[in-house]
Amino acid sequence: MARALYIHWPFCLKKCPYCDFNSHVRATVEVDRWKAALLADMRHEATLAGGEALGSIFFGGGTPSLMPPDLVDALLGEAERLWGFAPGVEITLEANPSSVETANFRILKNAGINRVSIGIQSLDNEALGFLGRLHNVKEALTALETAQSIFERVGFDLIYARPGQSLDQWRAELLRALSFGTGHLSLYQLTIEDGTRFATDVRQGKFVPLDDDEAADMFALTSELTSAVGLLPYEISNHAWKGEESRHNLTYWRYQDYCGIGPGAHGRRGQIATVRHRKPENWLEAIASYGHGISEERALPTSEQASEALLMGLRLREGIDLDMLSQRFAISAGKLVDAARLDFYTQQGLMWQNGHRIGVTGAGMPLLDALLGELVPAELVSA
Repeated sequence: MARALYIHWPFCLKKCPYCDFNSHVRATVEVDRWKAALLADMRHEATLAGGEALGSIFFGGGTPSLMPPDLVDALLGEAERLWGFAPGVEITLEANPSSVETANFRILKNAGINRVSIGIQSLDNEALGFLGRLHNVKEALTALETAQSIFERVGFDLIYARPGQSLDQWRAELLRALSFGTGHLSLYQLTIEDGTRFATDVRQGKFVPLDDDEAADMFALTSELTSAVGLLPYEISNHAWKGEESRHNLTYWRYQDYCGIGPGAHGRRGQIATVRHRKPENWLEAIASYGHGISEERALPTSEQASEALLMGLRLREGIDLDMLSQRFAISAGKLVDAARLDFYTQQGLMWQNGHRIGVTGAGMPLLDALLGELVPAELVSA
């Protein structure tokens, strides 16, 4: 089984008001220092997580398209030296659609990037302003056209269920997005995350989030329109043509091992969870002192691993194989899920069962969090 590598670049030109990712705004970045630190963090991880060649690499952030292409090239060269690349390795970079970043697309392809994920977020200029984005629709479409002319695999993100957005408005926006023929769309409902500026705005009454029922209608419409053009919802918020699914993200959802380097990056190394220092300066200091940026390494109890595998796997259209998980974690299938609740929700059309494999139906996906709370036994989650 191929291994996955995540590389975190924590810097943005501006912090978006909805974002709770580990991103930071800095006036200057010492690229040479960051290059040396990222390489050191990668080498440390490789000494502990050797073995399989890399099947996927993902540059996330932050805004990794702000990274100098020479740095991307150096990191990929070292990753290949340390692990080797599996045939057909997927190498993804998240990008914002600014003219400066778009101009680097061909250079990034030459460095080894073969898939880009563009943070368009909306095809409405007023909505882009509300979301705190620095680009406009024209720039977004130019970036998408350029990317699709350079890379074989391209995806982009949109955020819907925004305050005041109507079902007809979302229908028009999504139909326009589908007209571009892009092979992967990540379509997220706007959620108000703790610690973000939007959370403060809602608390202060500056805007009211969209009603849950209206958001549910938009979710249903999203699945209907994407499926009609062959972009199947292989995960609750991710839609792709067959073969265009993000193999890197599937590593997470299938609860497989991955290495994570850079500030705030998480990883799974066997039964060990790793977390890097979040603040860029603290991460750099740790590299200088210890040769790596790890702030925590924790052995995961079997029950916690099983619970996480269930919670992640049931996000997927393919669902999970209960027998396989039972053997993997030496926990009986009856203790992994509440069989009575599973039967009940199957009868209600919210879950499905096919032999040892179970999953959530399209009708059940809008209720995923509630279903998981009912399905996964409390003693497994709290163990």
